Amino acid sequence: MRRPAATIIAALAAATTAVSCTAAATGPYATRGSCAGFARVDLQTPPGYCVALLADGSSGLRFPRRLLEVSPGRFWLVDMGSWEPGRGRLLEFSLPAPGERPVPPTFTVLAERLDRPLGLALGPDGRVWLGEAGRISRIAIGSPGAPIEPEVVIDGLPATGAHPLKEIVFGANGRLYVNVGSASDACRDDAGTQAVPCPETEGAQPRAAVYEATLGRDFALQSIKPFARGLRNSVALAFVSGPNLLLQGENSIDYPDETAPPEELNVLREGAHYGWPYCTGPRTPARGYEGRFDCGKTEPAAVLWPAHAAPLQLIAVPAAAENPFAGQLVVAWHGYRAGGHRVVGFKLDARGRPVGAARVWIGGWTAAPGVRPLGAPAGMAIDTHGRLLVVEDRHKTLLMLVREPR
Repeated sequence: MRRPAATIIAALAAATTAVSCTAAATGPYATRGSCAGFARVDLQTPPGYCVALLADGSSGLRFPRRLLEVSPGRFWLVDMGSWEPGRGRLLEFSLPAPGERPVPPTFTVLAERLDRPLGLALGPDGRVWLGEAGRISRIAIGSPGAPIEPEVVIDGLPATGAHPLKEIVFGANGRLYVNVGSASDACRDDAGTQAVPCPETEGAQPRAAVYEATLGRDFALQSIKPFARGLRNSVALAFVSGPNLLLQGENSIDYPDETAPPEELNVLREGAHYGWPYCTGPRTPARGYEGRFDCGKTEPAAVLWPAHAAPLQLIAVPAAAENPFAGQLVVAWHGYRAGGHRVVGFKLDARGRPVGAARVWIGGWTAAPGVRPLGAPAGMAIDTHGRLLVVEDRHKTLLMLVREPR
């Protein structure tokens, strides 16, 4: 049963809830030494950088997935809670500027009982836009810690099946792009049959697509329609201003193989089909669809990434940004197999396309008992001071990559 918007802030009463945070000594990471005044963890970084542990499950984090700096030093964090509906929360915390006393964050609950929230974006209206499984809302940024009142802009989105999460990103002219992931892994029914066409990609509200929403001057919804199809699960979207390219990180079909199929970086084009469930990687027929679909009719991937890398977020950083990530596409690879568990960056060329080899910003994230768990980066934010904040969902951590003082 769909809740009215008011229940999003139910149980907050007249005040918000503060969750205490202390330095983590008993969490998944062993810490040694200092990084920007916080506890340092043993991870691979470029020379001159370190990774600090800011918070873990002892701070009240349950399943953090996204971050957004809403004003300098002030952050909102999406905590999905679990994969069960209605367990999500929107949290707020602050961080001191470099050189100020390093105080671990304390989290304030702005909203709870959210339905599998993920997408978090600052809109052209100056509000924060939030993607729940079945709806997109916008939220005015009030004073720190103040209760919020979400305004539902888009409702009734598909929220069932394997991929209910809604990533969102704004493009040119205020257009909003929304992930509507597939309901299944490879379009198999209960009998194991893979139909052509795949039923879930048909009808008035097809799955496995990125939708484009047109908003009015008052940011009310005017229309929403599929923009690009054949995309299994687009939880990684980024818009490159200037060239005005919409980029998508494809989480491909989950073969048991270690090295297949490759993940993809796609440049999305209106009306194009990118292959799911019929094709993977370089227009290769997917298992079960050999000889049944012409993959030559699909749009080729712009870049092939390691199998099972699981891109969970993209950030396209403007070339003019005054931070170490300027002119790069920063990617969270969440996957637990060899190609995943790291944060990487790719240089963006003048056309807005990633080129060259990946630069590893945070790596060496293999499991080492008593030292660190296998990395699980799920969401990122680059703040005003050029620090990269990363949340890990299954480890309940908030980490920060920062340049060490010389």
